[in-house]
Amino acid sequence: MRVLSVTHGPNVPGGVFEDAVEAAGHALERWEAPDGGAPDSAASYGAVMVFGGSMHPDQDDRFHWLGSEAEFLRDVLAEPVPVLGVCLGAQMLARAAGADVRPARAPEIGWLEVELTAAGAADPVLSRLPRSATVFQWHHYTFDLPARATELARSPVCTQAFKLEDRPAWGIQFHAEVTLAMLNEWAEEDPEELPMPPSELRAESERVIGRSNAQGRWLADAFLREAAAG
Repeated sequence: MRVLSVTHGPNVPGGVFEDAVEAAGHALERWEAPDGGAPDSAASYGAVMVFGGSMHPDQDDRFHWLGSEAEFLRDVLAEPVPVLGVCLGAQMLARAAGADVRPARAPEIGWLEVELTAAGAADPVLSRLPRSATVFQWHHYTFDLPARATELARSPVCTQAFKLEDRPAWGIQFHAEVTLAMLNEWAEEDPEELPMPPSELRAESERVIGRSNAQGRWLADAFLREAAAG
């Protein structure tokens, strides 16, 4: 299966999700959207994964390529090609599905709890998580639930996961893909955004990253199985 990884900069790769693609023997291809160019047609891929970035999903005036990415994701949904969006990727997927994207009422940054809904506990992908999961968050934006979508997880601030009811399309707001190296690089790049000292975040991350990476691989493996079976 050809799997496309859509990324938004060199320090926001697909992490353990890309590792899962290669471990399963699929052909991994990458499109770094800010670099321009274009992927092949949506229908040529067996699955698409869209990852995070420091930009926001409504900043087309600053990042002109966001419009091209949204158009590609609309094609992905129309085909439909199985797709999984993470953080900015989930926001862009919601946008492509016609939902509003906007600033959240508060940022969520750090290791925080999310709760699966009843639908999430029954979902073939999100059910790989425990009902209450500790996940890494770093976002300022959220989205309305798209039409014909089901909320799969939430936090006190916003929706944390959804699935389109008539499409093999999932979005997760949290960074299940993140590795310790990625996280440390983000903290070094933007320490002023952290609600805690960088050293405190690093220490906590070292304690919990193993479990987080295992959960990320479970989600990625489940998504890939769904895509391959579809």
